[in-house]
Amino acid sequence: MAWAEQVTELEGIAGERRGDRRYEIQLETRWKLIRRRRVLDSGVGRTVDLSSGGVFFDCGRSLPVGLNAELAIAWPVLLHNVAPLQLIVSGRIVRSTGSRNAIRIAQHEFRTMAIANGVNRAPSALLANNASSGSFGKFR
Repeated sequence: MAWAEQVTELEGIAGERRGDRRYEIQLETRWKLIRRRRVLDSGVGRTVDLSSGGVFFDCGRSLPVGLNAELAIAWPVLLHNVAPLQLIVSGRIVRSTGSRNAIRIAQHEFRTMAIANGVNRAPSALLANNASSGSFGKFR
């Protein structure tokens, strides 16, 4: 084996081993812990980063590894410049460090959110207005 191949192999082992590119983006999220189709707990938080394979988020506390979770993430782009979106992600919690938790995505879909009072607003304005009520948009 050539020297360059050995160095590349070692860098792959010691460096980043995730297969999916991660994007550092902080978005408001609502989470639910689910076991046997029952909601055990829920709360709010913010994403730390996300990829096509997982989401790393801060919810203010440690969540139990191995349980299923569903996240509703307020998406920063409007559908057709009109309708606010949320990304719904479900998967298993695979890591918990302090108040930060990681889930491996099993399913995902985009859903539109209800527009408050029929007025078009940016997602950040919708989140600010609904922060006191503890919810944003429709979360089933």
